[in-house]
Amino acid sequence: MTNLNQGALSRLQIQLPSLSERHAIATALSDVDALIDSLDLLIAKKRAIKQAAMQQLLTGQARLPGFTGDWESKRLGDHVMFLKTGANSRAELSQGAGVAYLHYGDIHGLSAPGLGTGIADLPRISKNKVSRLDRLQVGDLILVDASEDLDGVGKSVEIRQVPAEGIVAGLHTVAARFNKDVLADGFKGYLQFCPAFSKMLKRLAAGTKVLATNRKHIAEIEISLPPTDEQVAIANALSDMDAEIEALERRRDKARQIKQGMMQQLLTGRVRLVRPEAAL
Repeated sequence: MTNLNQGALSRLQIQLPSLSERHAIATALSDVDALIDSLDLLIAKKRAIKQAAMQQLLTGQARLPGFTGDWESKRLGDHVMFLKTGANSRAELSQGAGVAYLHYGDIHGLSAPGLGTGIADLPRISKNKVSRLDRLQVGDLILVDASEDLDGVGKSVEIRQVPAEGIVAGLHTVAARFNKDVLADGFKGYLQFCPAFSKMLKRLAAGTKVLATNRKHIAEIEISLPPTDEQVAIANALSDMDAEIEALERRRDKARQIKQGMMQQLLTGRVRLVRPEAAL
């Protein structure tokens, strides 16, 4: 076992800048830390606001301006066509050419309710291996049919873009194509956050080590839905919140990268801070 003790530390020799330069370096890095912390707090606040908005808008407790009237109860099984999905393992997939393959593990790893530009990062599979599977279209909802914990039950993603080579739903997924006059494009990805939808699937989930969801469970769900124009408005409002959070996350991640670069440069002396000019 490798040990680091006081004797080893006492023999260690390193180059250090002057005390004033150390203070300047520490101040510069501390300022970046403060920026990162403030962005983390702002992201957490925006997520809480979005969570509250979903609880209100997806249940009808709050309505967007211009929308009134009662929501209608719909049985999802009366308005859906289920698609053929694959059973190919990760070992059969690659990052080369071929049809995009949406594995249930990829859905569990997504944070956004819709899959658009991220489709380019999906693994691929030979066209011959999925010739009998249905090709997905914009608006299709893909749900995982297996989860190791209750929070993952009902996890899903709505297809927002389709690559030129096509895309199929793969192992441990349920692919649903809903009537667009009942469920509008853009809104379906938020179904997983509707209490009536998620609670029903969690109640029906069965299994010992793995909680399961199937087509019958989805078809049995009855849920109150607004008209499709209100669905679009709700989806747009929530999507704008998602975009704002993603922009803040990118800014925070950039600040972290900058801090890492600053440490590599300033703590080795490769780059020196500019000495402020003496006051006249």
